[in-house]
Amino acid sequence: MSFIEATSLAKTYTPRGAPPVHALAGLTLEVPRGTVTALLGPNGAGKTTTVKVLTTLITPDSGTAVIDGIDVVRHPERIRPMIGVSGQYAAVDENLTGFENLDMVGRLYHLGARQSRIRAKELIELFDLTEAQNRPVKGFSGGMRRRIDLAGALVTRPAVLFLDEPTTGLDPRSRLGMWDIITSLVDQGTTVLLTTQYLEEADQLADSISVIDGGTVIAQGTSDELKASIGGQRVELSLVSADDAAAAHEILSRFGASEPTRSADGRSLTVSADDAPAALQLILGELGSRGIPLFDAGMRRPTLDDVFLRLTGHAASDDESGSDENDKKSAKKKKTKAEARS
Repeated sequence: MSFIEATSLAKTYTPRGAPPVHALAGLTLEVPRGTVTALLGPNGAGKTTTVKVLTTLITPDSGTAVIDGIDVVRHPERIRPMIGVSGQYAAVDENLTGFENLDMVGRLYHLGARQSRIRAKELIELFDLTEAQNRPVKGFSGGMRRRIDLAGALVTRPAVLFLDEPTTGLDPRSRLGMWDIITSLVDQGTTVLLTTQYLEEADQLADSISVIDGGTVIAQGTSDELKASIGGQRVELSLVSADDAAAAHEILSRFGASEPTRSADGRSLTVSADDAPAALQLILGELGSRGIPLFDAGMRRPTLDDVFLRLTGHAASDDESGSDENDKKSAKKKKTKAEARS
């Protein structure tokens, strides 16, 4: 039995004066204990809605969700002490210092004054916030806010950590630092479910990836398994002139194993190939005979971007649509109330 199990989850929003939005449409998901599972999907796929159901912030219309054998809907009071949540927007009090924010979360969880202060100090050191611990959070950088928010989610040493776009808006150095922290937590036995708009992030962190579209899981597996599922290698061309795009497209169509795709400016084209080296030679020969100049040409393995485009026809994105967007506005308030009730 997986540590987290969601079965046939459904959730429909009915905005006033607008058609119903089916945020979840029979979503089924399994997350093994002590692993990282990434949820990837285009706008409105249902990623954030899934996290909100599993963290007791919203109730599904139908279906079941279980964490460590405990039903999320029937026993939310037993679920909340087990989980930590870091949403897309840092749920911190800007007028309190970093240390005071963590101490407050500890007290909401009834750790007691002494234990709350001890845990706050441990997390301040873990997240390298010692120099800023006594400064109001309103003066923190974006990266520091994300760190203090994630630290707050770890106050009770939760068995499960839900991360909704944990590194959105961070610079590359801060993102790498966050990855190190997440990896360290998993090494210590924490189970992590994350949504992300950064495909490289899923590639680096996730033991398993579930691709969501239209409120349901349409593919799942490891990063390598998903890449292999769309087959072969890729041949890529970068043209000197977009005027040659139509001719190049026709050539790639003949020698490739799929319909070529073009970049927005029309100058870069990509096609899958069963034997990429041989296909590249033939393509280059044909382009040369027609006098079509190139900036660059080469081969590469499929990426998660290719998986996304093949499976969903969309690029990955961090936003949900419909009424789920309205839920975001109150996520911070709901999180604080949920902690207080636990």
